[in-house]
Amino acid sequence: MTSSSDPHGMNVDLLTAPRHSAVKRLATSQEAWIAVAILVLGLLVSLISPKFATAGNLLNVLQNACFIGIMALGMTPVIVSGGIDISVGSILGLCGIVLGIVLVAGWPLPLAILAVLALGALCGAFNGAIIAYLKLPPFVVTLAALSMGRSLALVVSQNTVFYEFGPWTAELLALGGGKTFGLPNVIYALALGILVLHFLLTKTRWGRYVFAVGGNENAARLCGIPVELIKVSAYAFSGLMAALTSIFLVGWLGAVTNALGTGYELQVIAATVIGGASLVGGFGTAIGAAIGAVLVEVIRNSLLIAGVNPFWQGFFVGSFILGAVLLERVRSARK
Repeated sequence: MTSSSDPHGMNVDLLTAPRHSAVKRLATSQEAWIAVAILVLGLLVSLISPKFATAGNLLNVLQNACFIGIMALGMTPVIVSGGIDISVGSILGLCGIVLGIVLVAGWPLPLAILAVLALGALCGAFNGAIIAYLKLPPFVVTLAALSMGRSLALVVSQNTVFYEFGPWTAELLALGGGKTFGLPNVIYALALGILVLHFLLTKTRWGRYVFAVGGNENAARLCGIPVELIKVSAYAFSGLMAALTSIFLVGWLGAVTNALGTGYELQVIAATVIGGASLVGGFGTAIGAAIGAVLVEVIRNSLLIAGVNPFWQGFFVGSFILGAVLLERVRSARK
């Protein structure tokens, strides 16, 4: 039996009503609108230049988007909790330099990867601890960390370019630049990251606490939520994902300099916000961050293929940020 009658004699389908509601939520979500924007933009650029729709270019777009997407996954809990991290590019650069140094020193690749991931998480936790316990503004703290990270990268590298990574060079290049079943390995890393973050945000107590802190920090504290620890863990996760990105990026480029990751901050924040994360905290999704990263890369790639001056990239990305924030404001007002 699939239906019942309400007090007024109307039949209500108990099985299809929730399904229709879920479909409606999906169709009206910001992720859906961003996906539509990607398709429309891709179609328009394809009409201007057929090169855009080629398999090689689309795969290149997806691969480039994955580097930003993995970092955007890390940024999501930070923004959801009401913070922001503009030091992710510097953390990526510092971790890339350290990866080159320890591999040249003869460390096994698995041990080097663990060390770099630990370094990234430690850098993020450092930011989070200052923000949470010293009550300093996230923008100021992570701006200082951005400068400190770039300086440390120069100090430890002595301004050296690493393009040989000892006996593990081939393995590193295969990890970052290789393919599995015809797809770049970094795509699998992003897909796994989406699943992990979605599980953490929707199925764990930590995820509920992150949303609670971003929604109302004072209320969360009164409810017994360890606000400070949640903030530290969110920033540590951001640093961890920046470190993970550095491993794949160095392997893909086959070299690393202390300038690695410069300017990534804007792209990562843009991807996260465009994907639906609220800058005032309390809302954000893993799939939204990934879709936002794809849109940012589609914009960049489209401008290049269409022959537009690359200096316009920042203008268009900024425009999409404003549009995404405005859309989020309208949706919030309706709710």
